[in-house]
Formats: sequence, structure tokens, C-alpha cells
Amino acid sequence: MEEIYVTGHRNPDTDSVVSALGYAALQNATGERNYVAARLGHLSDETQKILERFGFEPPVYVKDMRTQVRDLMFDVPPILNKGVTVNRVWSAMEADRHISAIPIADDEGHLAGMMTAGDIAAYDIATMEEPELRDVPLFNVLSVLEGQIVVESRRMVNTISGEVVLALPLGGGEELIKSPDTVLVCGDQPELIRLAVERGVRCVILCRARLPEDMGTEADGTTVISTPYDSLHAVRRIFQAIPAERIAASKGIQAFHLTDYIDDVKEVVLQSRYRSYPVLDGEDRVVGTLSRFHLIRPRRKKVVLVDHNELAQSVPGLDETEILAIIDHHRLADIQTQNPVYVRNEPVGSTCTIVAGMYQERGLMPSGKLAGLMAAAIVSDTVMFKSPTCTPRDVKMAERLAAIAGVDLAELGQFIFSASAPEDKPVRELLLTDFKEFHIASHAFGISQITCVDSDRHLKRKAEFLEEMARIKEKNGYSMMILMLTDVLLEGSKILCLGGEDYFTQAFNTELHDCEAFLPGVMSRKKQVVPMLSVLWG
Repeated sequence: MEEIYVTGHRNPDTDSVVSALGYAALQNATGERNYVAARLGHLSDETQKILERFGFEPPVYVKDMRTQVRDLMFDVPPILNKGVTVNRVWSAMEADRHISAIPIADDEGHLAGMMTAGDIAAYDIATMEEPELRDVPLFNVLSVLEGQIVVESRRMVNTISGEVVLALPLGGGEELIKSPDTVLVCGDQPELIRLAVERGVRCVILCRARLPEDMGTEADGTTVISTPYDSLHAVRRIFQAIPAERIAASKGIQAFHLTDYIDDVKEVVLQSRYRSYPVLDGEDRVVGTLSRFHLIRPRRKKVVLVDHNELAQSVPGLDETEILAIIDHHRLADIQTQNPVYVRNEPVGSTCTIVAGMYQERGLMPSGKLAGLMAAAIVSDTVMFKSPTCTPRDVKMAERLAAIAGVDLAELGQFIFSASAPEDKPVRELLLTDFKEFHIASHAFGISQITCVDSDRHLKRKAEFLEEMARIKEKNGYSMMILMLTDVLLEGSKILCLGGEDYFTQAFNTELHDCEAFLPGVMSRKKQVVPMLSVLWG
């Protein structure tokens, strides 16, 4: 069953991660079994500690949602071992005329070659000029001829070699056996059979004939095989007994992996002449084949977006996906969909408040562990209910979830916000843990937020922060870069602002001193910082 990824925004915070886990669990519990929680970045220390406390593994890490080879409805033909007969390969092609090539693999399943009907036809024509077998496994010969051994060579041969000679019933005999390196194909010709055995030819193929009664079941160097096929068919089939690897194309094969992106695959396919390409898994084992036809209408990945609806904050390659739903509590932004989708956007302080409400609506109580996890996410996103985004509904829902989980919200808040970042943690990592990019009018800017109970300790690294902020600003072409050190105890945010200082002072009616300011009561990036800049820039 095709997976549906539930993903939050880039640089995920606790609410984003837990919303994905909660929504995926809800969908799976109410009938669907293919929803997978995903994340678009590394977990913060806070989120990691909360997941560990309630016994949850992090969501799967997804870097890109562009369409990959794994998303195509590629062919899955029989993947044959390099030792099978050419006849077996031909039978597989005949069974499905849509297959243009058969992958040939080694004993570990790795690609050994590709075989087409043209390869078999070219080999078949070549045998007319050189009708000779070279070390063809005896088992292969018996298989294609549906034969059995009636006389065994005392030397117990495992392969058959020699020039293939067809003896017609009314033709001569002795002149056909030029040397022991002969594979004689004949009918009911007792004298010729005796002569061949006496001269020690490598192999005699009896076509719809019996062994002369006076002959034993052993011979010095001859293996005698009986087959129900007539002489003409036996001759043609015996050449198809060779192992497939001998005529399969093995050099210059263009193969693709399941993780390759379709845009890259198209470029290669357009510049090559092959009709079919092998598909390999992560361990280079063959899993199928694809052709140009499969690239025409690729199957899109399916996604549900939680805690965001802005393209710049979503997964790369989102435009190549099929969005099924959006669950969010932010302003409506710029994500577009090809079809109508389910959208739930509510003015609450946490996306987990919405997700928990959906559990109520569907008559499903979350487990104690999941309830505790969602309560922690609400506490985190509302900054212990002190954020201006917090609503009575957030508080009530957090209390209900805490009761289910058997946890104390005050203790939970202390646990969350006392998890300050280590002093030796790189400032770049601190800046990008909860970082969002915005585009308003002609302005592109980034805002990083660190929620803590010790903002002064972080400000001791002010020079390091400003240096890294300058690098990020220049690399991304931002007009402004802001760091919010949101202090729960001070109930406000200490700000570092680089670039656009005049805009900042106008928007917040304050002064920056050495790029620094304190905004009392400002706890929310989305409700108190971004809206003020939006008003300023129209």
C-alpha cells in the first residue's frame, strides 16, 4: 500500500513533530494503515528529550519529496539467474509480450546483464555459421531437450562440448563423425549410434528413438541422451541450452536506483537509445525495469502538511507531490494544490490542539503516552500558556491530555524549558534549530527563535551569534536576520537584529543598541513579530 507522509515544516519544533506523529496515528487507528510521520530536519534538544520521556521514536527523516524511480509503476519482469538457459529467458519473454528486456542477475541478485529478443535472435543466427557447443552444463541440455540420460559416460561429465551434427535417417554415417568432439543428433539409426559410441563422441542425442538393445548403459566417453523432440527441433533447442550470461549484454548498461530522481532519469533516457533500463535497490540488487513509457505519467508521492502552509517552510519538491490535507494554525500563505484538499486552519496556539480535537471528534482517546506527548507540544508552542497565540481552548485541551497521561503541566513546563542548550553547542546549530524564512512584499528575511529560561547566558555568545547571522543573511540574500531569545521567566524576548534596523525600530517602536533590544510581552514569532513587519511593508 502506498505510503502517505505526514510532515511538519523545516527545522521542526516540538509542535511540528508531535502533530505529525499524532495525525498519522489518528489516521492509522481509524482505518488507514499507510500514514507515516515524517520530519524535514534534525530534532532540537527539547523535542528529543520530550520524545524520549514518553517513549517515542523520531519520525522518519525526509530530505526531498521529488518524484523518484520508486514512485514509478515500473515493470517487474522475472529476474533470472545468469546460469539459466537462453530457452528459459525466451519463455519469459513469450509469457509477457510487453517485456522488452529481461535482467540477468548473479547469485546475490546483482545485475549481471540485460537480454533482449534481439540478442537471442542474433545468437541463433550465429549458430548457423558456427554450430558448436562449448562447455554447456549437462543439466541445461537435459532441461531444454526434456531429456534423460540413457547411457552414462564412465568419466561422469558435467558439461557438453563439440560440433553439433544432424544425421538424417537416409544419409551417410561414418563421414559425419569426424572427431570425438561431436554432438551427434540422430533418430532411430542403431548402426550409427553404435559407431558413435565406439569412436567415443562426446554426446549422442536420440530423437524419438530407442537405444539398441545390445548396448549397455555405460560407455567409455559418450553420454547418450533421449528426447521426445524430433531432430530439427532438438538441434535448435540444444543451442538454447547455453547459460544466459554468455550472450546477455553486460557492458555499458545504464541502470537506475530506486532513489534516483525522475528529472535526472529523464535527462539520461533522452540521450540514450535503449528501450529498457534495469532498476536497482539500495544494495544494487535488481528489482525491475523501466522504459520511456513509465516516465510519461509518474505516480506522485502523497503528503499531509501539518503546522505550516508556506512553500518556503515545506519540503523540497512539494510541487511534485499530491497534497491530501493541511492541518495548521498559522496565516494562510502560498501553497497551491492541483485538486481540492481538506484544510483545517484554526486560530489556536498549537497545531496539536487541533489534532487532539480531531481525536475527540472521531471518538478515539489517545494512549497515555501519546496524550502526554501532545500535552508537552501544546505547552511548548504556547510557552507555558504565556504566548499571545494561546487560547482558552489550548489550556483546556492540554489539561485534558495531561489528565489522560497522568502528568502535571507545571512540572512538564519546567522539564521542557529548563532544557537549555549546552554552552558548547555551535551557534549555527542553535540558530537553525527553530528557524523560519519569510517573504513579504519584496522582502525576504529569516527569524530564529530560542525559547529558554536563561537568555542572559545565551547573550554571552552575542558576537558569535551576530557573526553566524551575517553569514546566513549573505548566503540567502536576506534583507534582515532576527534572533528571538524568548525568555519564559521574563515573559518577553531579547532580540538580535542584523540588517533592516530602521524597519525594525519603526515596526516595534524601539531602539536597537549594538543590534540588541528587549521586547517585553513578545513571545510569538507568528503573531507578534511577522504581523508587525507585514503591516510595515504592506
